[in-house]
Amino acid sequence: MKASRVILLVLASSLSLTLIMVAQGPKSGGSETVARPKKGSTTSAPEPAEQSKIPSQYKKGKELPEGVATYSTDAVTVTVDVSVLDNKGRFIPNIPAGNFRVLEDNVPQKISAISKGEAPLTIALVIEFSGRFQQVYSEPWFQTLQAAYGFVETLRPEDYVAIVAYDLRPEILSDFSTDRSEAQDGLRRLTFPGFSEANLFDALVDTAQRMQDIEGRKAILLISSGIDTFSKLNYGETRKAIQNAGVPIYAIGLMQAYRDILYSYGAISDSANMDFLQADNQLRTFTKESGGVAYFPRFYGQFPDIYREISGVLRSQYVLTYTPSNTARDGKFRKIKVDLVDPETNKPLSISVNGKPSKYEILAKPGYTAPKQVE
Repeated sequence: MKASRVILLVLASSLSLTLIMVAQGPKSGGSETVARPKKGSTTSAPEPAEQSKIPSQYKKGKELPEGVATYSTDAVTVTVDVSVLDNKGRFIPNIPAGNFRVLEDNVPQKISAISKGEAPLTIALVIEFSGRFQQVYSEPWFQTLQAAYGFVETLRPEDYVAIVAYDLRPEILSDFSTDRSEAQDGLRRLTFPGFSEANLFDALVDTAQRMQDIEGRKAILLISSGIDTFSKLNYGETRKAIQNAGVPIYAIGLMQAYRDILYSYGAISDSANMDFLQADNQLRTFTKESGGVAYFPRFYGQFPDIYREISGVLRSQYVLTYTPSNTARDGKFRKIKVDLVDPETNKPLSISVNGKPSKYEILAKPGYTAPKQVE
C-alpha cells in the first residue's frame, strides 16, 4: 500500500511538471535551441547572449570565458621630422638616405623609410597679451602686434592657422582655418589686455596637447616674454608635457632691447633682470626639447628673416620612420638622437655648401613616450 502511494506521488509530480512546461510553451521569437556540448565535454557551452558578458570575477591574470574576443598588437612605429640647417639657418637638401642614423637610448635603429618635400603647415600662434607688459600703446604692445600680424601675412593660402592669446588663461581667438580673415579678426581683438597675470606654462601645454593628434606638418609659434606668473603647472611638469605632446615649438622672445634700456636707466631691478634672463632660458629649453628654435630679435627689421627661417625649416624636412628595437610597453620616455654619418667610416658626415665646408645643425624631437601595455 505504501509502495503504491509512492508511485502515485511520483506520477502526480511528473504530470504536474509536464503541465507547467506545456503551459509556458516555447520562448517568443522562435523555437528554443540547446547548445551542443563540445567534443570531450559533458557540459553545454553558454548561449550566444551569455558569451558577450564578462563576469566581474574575471580580472587581469585570470582566464576569460570561452568565446570572448581579445585583441592585441605589438606594432609600434616612430616618425621623426628632421631639419638639417647650415650655419645661416637654411635647409640643406639632397642628403642621401644612407647618411642618416637614429639612436634610441643610444641604440642604433633600422630606418624603414625616409621621405622629404614640402607640405602645408598647421600653426598655432600662442601670444602673450596681458596687462603685465602689453599695456595699450606701450613698446611691448607694438612689438607683440607687429610679430603676430607679420607672421600671419607670410603664410601660404593652404596653411592652417589658429590664434591663441593668454593672460590668466588661454583663449582661442580664432580656430584653425585657411581663411585669413578669421585670423585677422582674431588679432583685432588684441587691443586692451585683461588680467596682469601671464600664465605661460598652462597656455603652452594646453595648446600642445590639443595639437598632438593633428596629422602633417604642425608647430606652435610662441610670442612671449617667457615670464610665467601664476600657472597651475610648474616648470618640470611643463617640460614633460611638451616632450610627450610632440609638437615643435618656435619662440620669439619679446622686449630684448627694451628691457636692456630700462635696466641701464635703473628702471628695472637686478632681480627683475634675472627673471628676464631666466625666462629666455625657459624659451630655449621648451623649443629645443620639442625640436624647435628660439629667436630673440632686438630690432623690428629682424622679423622677416625669422619668419622666412621658420617657414623654411617647417616646410622642408626629412621624415624618418623606424620600428623600435625595444618592444617593451612600459610607458617610459625614450631619448632619440639623429646624426649624419659616413656609412663607410661611421664618423660624422662632412657637408659642403656651394663648394665650401659648412657647419650644420640637426633639429629633431628629443624622444617620445613608449605606449603602455593594453589591459
